[in-house]
Amino acid sequence: MASLSYDLTLAGLSVGSAAALTGIGLVVTHRATGVLNFAHGAIAMVCAYLLRQLTVEWGWPLPLAAALTLLVAAPAIGLVLERAVFRPLAVLGGDPAQTLVASIGVFVLLVGGAALVWGQGARADAPTLLPAEPWGQLAVAVALALAVGAVTRFTRFGGQLRAVVDDRRLAVLAGIDADRVAAAGWAFGSFTAGLTGVLLAPYVRLDPYGLPLLVMEVVAVAVAARMRNLPVAVVVALGVGVAQSQLTRLHPSGWGEPLLQAVGANLFVVALLVAALVLPGVGTGDALPRTATARVPTPAGAWIVAVVLFLLPLGLAGPDLTTSVQVPALGVILLSLVVVTGRGGQISLGQAAYAGLGALFTALLVNGRFPGLPELPALAALAVAVLLVAPLGLLTGRPAISRHGLALALATFAVGVGVSRFVFAQPYATSGLTLGRPAGLTGDRAYYLFELALLGGALLLVATLRRGRTGRALAAMRDHEAGAAAAGVAVRGLKLAAFVVGAALAALGGGMLGMGLRAFDPAAYDPVRGLLWFAAVVVLGADSLLGALLAAALLVGLDAGTRGGVAAAVIGVLAILVGRFPGGPYEALRAATRGLRRRPRLTPLGARVRTALATGATPGAALAAAPAPAPAPAPAPAPAHGAGRAEPRPPCPVSPAPVDEQGGNLAGSKAAPARGGAPSAPGRPPGSSAVRRRHGGEHVLAAHHLWLTYGHYTALRDVSLVVAPGRVTAVVGPNGAGKSSLFHCLAGTVRPDRGRITFGDRDLTRLPAHARTRAGVARTFQQLAVFPTLTVADNVRVGAEQGRVRDAAALDRALRLFGLEGVRDRPAAGLPTGTLRRVELARALAGDPHVLLLDEPAAGLDTAEVTALATVLRALAADGTALLVVEHDLDLVAGLADTVHVLTAGRVTASGPAERVLRDICPGSGAR
Repeated sequence: MASLSYDLTLAGLSVGSAAALTGIGLVVTHRATGVLNFAHGAIAMVCAYLLRQLTVEWGWPLPLAAALTLLVAAPAIGLVLERAVFRPLAVLGGDPAQTLVASIGVFVLLVGGAALVWGQGARADAPTLLPAEPWGQLAVAVALALAVGAVTRFTRFGGQLRAVVDDRRLAVLAGIDADRVAAAGWAFGSFTAGLTGVLLAPYVRLDPYGLPLLVMEVVAVAVAARMRNLPVAVVVALGVGVAQSQLTRLHPSGWGEPLLQAVGANLFVVALLVAALVLPGVGTGDALPRTATARVPTPAGAWIVAVVLFLLPLGLAGPDLTTSVQVPALGVILLSLVVVTGRGGQISLGQAAYAGLGALFTALLVNGRFPGLPELPALAALAVAVLLVAPLGLLTGRPAISRHGLALALATFAVGVGVSRFVFAQPYATSGLTLGRPAGLTGDRAYYLFELALLGGALLLVATLRRGRTGRALAAMRDHEAGAAAAGVAVRGLKLAAFVVGAALAALGGGMLGMGLRAFDPAAYDPVRGLLWFAAVVVLGADSLLGALLAAALLVGLDAGTRGGVAAAVIGVLAILVGRFPGGPYEALRAATRGLRRRPRLTPLGARVRTALATGATPGAALAAAPAPAPAPAPAPAPAHGAGRAEPRPPCPVSPAPVDEQGGNLAGSKAAPARGGAPSAPGRPPGSSAVRRRHGGEHVLAAHHLWLTYGHYTALRDVSLVVAPGRVTAVVGPNGAGKSSLFHCLAGTVRPDRGRITFGDRDLTRLPAHARTRAGVARTFQQLAVFPTLTVADNVRVGAEQGRVRDAAALDRALRLFGLEGVRDRPAAGLPTGTLRRVELARALAGDPHVLLLDEPAAGLDTAEVTALATVLRALAADGTALLVVEHDLDLVAGLADTVHVLTAGRVTASGPAERVLRDICPGSGAR
């Protein structure tokens, strides 16, 4: 027994050492570049194939071949990837989502290239670099970890590495060659990937798909180490490896035996699930680049061409028609990604799992093997399978609620790998399954027509979800999640709904694919296939119905008509272009052909005609909502902040002052007249009556004794204030005083540790942001929170549809109030900052809020725009709206606010009328 435990421990150390090498490479690459290298496993596979080619096929000595593979080829792959793919992204300021798409593209490209060069069959003659005993591998892993730790801690390069990781741009300004640091990180990461591949290849299946997936399963050790701590990565890898080996000693009887055997063989997958779904996520940022998810304009007549092309296979026969049967089924699967990824903007790398479950459940129901359900006809089995799989979309929907970017990618990938290993790969679940077609549809032609009908229904469903109120809410969530919640969109529920609908569509497509193949094939739904589908949808237009259909046709047609792996290679190249060119492959094509296109030049007569035609059109004058500022007698100095802003007063430090007890409760006070007389507004605020009756206590927003801490730092200390109807309340203070923390507590994005937030008699303390908006408490953002892929009108319409009230006329009133009629049909992307500020305000007011919270509303505006903004805000207050303004511009505060609260070090140090408080804290302010 002792000998058995010892042998199992040695075997576990061997596996754990290989996993530790993977963890070291992933951690070093991430620390040097900020990239989670999804292509790590593919690099390992390519290096293993290269070593085998040199030794087995060409007869090179193993030491020479290993040195060339590990010391030359592997680092060279990393350097090429850094220089050609990821450095342009870093220069362009690419976010983690863009680098994720690029790394998936590299993964798919290398897998497809390996399949083209070496074929798709498994190889069992990979050379053995180190003996089977674990000591050599363990020594290599420990030595590498110690070397990296020593370099990081005690060398100048290590200091540069830490600086680049903390802030690449600041490091460049400090004179650090960030490109050199990143190149070194990629070279070392690729070296560890190659070492992992050549060590594992003799003991596992060497094929283009199996080895990359096996290596990526052990990414759990890097996630457990938070992508930073090498000792933790090594310890976790060795611990999981030993535990996995020891589990093979257990042989329980009954139903638990196959489950325990599955866990014992896939403990790293269990660790991946725990690390991705339970541990705090790594990486933040947007779900996907907006350019990758934005809808691609459909050329005229494209749908007619698509219909004709999808009807052409009806004229085929034999193997060609049999192959064509796969296209509509795969099209339905890819439409699920249009809902989740294209419209919802959520990274989903596990759709292959839901497609496989749809096919598996259909087969089980047809054969009468599904627990608790009788044998069903094929068509009924398909429908029931879709209903059973749809709720399982919560497996990825639940993590999506709180995770973004890389963390969500890992969570969805982990679900896909878990389903593949614990369901599809288990003989007790899948052995002996046959899958027939519905009665009367056994022929390929009849079944293809049936598929076209289901594909048409799926297209109508997805088109409905991309339009109307739900479509706008999904696009808003994709473009700016916090902004969507502030507009009243129930983001959590919408994410869950998107994943459930996506799971249902994937299950339908998977069942159709299984019926088309007349069998359940687990290899058709492996996680690598899911990565390929994701990349194909992104590069061909993630929010495009035609893009999904084109991707399905390409994936099936390229691999069927050529050698296997062509589709993966093509999609991989296009995915890399999505990372390099912000506009995707379409932008890359335009850039490549720009120099080839001849630009026509007008003749003098043509130029005169064009000038004559253009003289009567002056659309630019109608776009400005504010009057042009009077010309200054002399050029003003450069503004401190905001383009074109007039020179501010010399800074006045906000110092602590005695708390004014009389300014604490304004609930019973009457609305003060707007400063400077009653302003004239361009129109009534959306949803307003002639005079709003909002001066009662039922619409008073109040904070009661709020405390908020971040770790050991206390941001708010017993803060209380009241935002009363018909008045403008301002919060001022130095940087770090707690203004933003207070604002976020009131808006619902942060929950205070102690204290309450009330709105009349209603307690809002635990209410999320979207619910507060629907209750009548709206907000704007310091950093613009518009939805760039929507038009100006649709931006405002989201607020009108999701806010406190739904008024069909609110959209037009809000557009008129802020002078946005002239740009209502233009996309928000590319509009000037001042216009976007007005769009954001119009969206907030379109829902007819009782309270409006404004976070730095004058940021980025020039003097004329600030003046126009102040006029509108005074009109809103005069109409009965309660306004809270957090603003650094004391001139704006002095001319706008009725009551001012001064925050210093998290405490309210002064409260009262604006004139007195501003005069006390800054005697030279000239407050009126």
